[in-house]
Amino acid sequence: MEYVLKNLGFVCALGANHNDIIRNAGMGSVSAMFSGNVVVGGDVVPFGTAPVDRTHDLRMYDLIDAALIQISGDIELLKQNYDAKRLGIIIGSSNTGVGEAQKHIETALRNNTEIKSDVIKELELGTPSQYIREKIGFMGPTFTVSTACSSSLNVFESARKLIENGFCDAVLVGGVDAHCDFALNGFDALSALSKKHTNPMSKNRDGINLGEGAALFILEKGCCGIKMLGIGESSDAYHLTSPDPTGAGAIASMISGLNDAKLNACDIDFINMHGTGTIANDAMESLAINTVFGENVLCASTKPLTGHTLGAAGAISMGLSWLMLKHNFIIPHVFDGEYADDCAKIRLAQNGETKEINTVLCNAFAFGGSNASLIMGK
Repeated sequence: MEYVLKNLGFVCALGANHNDIIRNAGMGSVSAMFSGNVVVGGDVVPFGTAPVDRTHDLRMYDLIDAALIQISGDIELLKQNYDAKRLGIIIGSSNTGVGEAQKHIETALRNNTEIKSDVIKELELGTPSQYIREKIGFMGPTFTVSTACSSSLNVFESARKLIENGFCDAVLVGGVDAHCDFALNGFDALSALSKKHTNPMSKNRDGINLGEGAALFILEKGCCGIKMLGIGESSDAYHLTSPDPTGAGAIASMISGLNDAKLNACDIDFINMHGTGTIANDAMESLAINTVFGENVLCASTKPLTGHTLGAAGAISMGLSWLMLKHNFIIPHVFDGEYADDCAKIRLAQNGETKEINTVLCNAFAFGGSNASLIMGK
């Protein structure tokens, strides 16, 4: 059975429409978007722009609405063609309403006022998927997956299973996360934040930049368009926050993805790396890629362009890869050019690189050893 990623609603620091994102990604354009430790999208999707008929004004809703509007025609067509009870929603997320709830709690404690239960409810992980359900009227299975930074790649396997097992005819699937100080402070406590622009695979790398965004796809059975060819998952449980330095979990997820897609390593044209810019991740991932693919496949980390969007990272990576496949361009790997001695040799895409790209593998590796690798292709 074949599955098509029919359309994409996409917003990140690169833009809030396909044309802007393609232009900025293809040029490796990053200078206007970096501020401190964060690659933000406030100029792309202004804060507080979502409709006022919401229960609470969450930044997450701004991002969701900016993505939904791009695929609103497809959503309406699905409701015309299928029973709404057979249209599902699965979203990957980590932060939900944490930023807004944190501010409310701090204010309430400072002023000795009541902490409102409805604000705390916005912390629930089901919030983004439930918001989308109420907004677009899909009435099928609806839930959120939260496995840290692999969340919005893992959702695609869940969505495929809903269709395979006859529960849904189509699923709106993807990820969203908004920037919040809670996450920023957490990574700072781990000494994982870069004080400058993130520099993956460089000997000078020193950590991540955080970001925000949303990428929403429509997954259906079909053979025409950009296809989801296969997905692999693994759980190595090596450490709460550090990746297994041998790359065993990452290797397992990539090989599982290849097997699911019935492809060989030589069939992959491009790898959109997890590529966070931390010492541990880049050494592990380059070793894993070199072990499975050698030095032949083009690779890039897109996190210097978007920031690390945590629960949305997998879907944002897929969104960029979907655009690359559809519009025939290559996203370059943005770094200072000083390749790290502690990273295994891989082939990083350069500015102006030209090659026919028919298949892309996207990696997402999370705290706790949750690893996912998804392959998409023309």
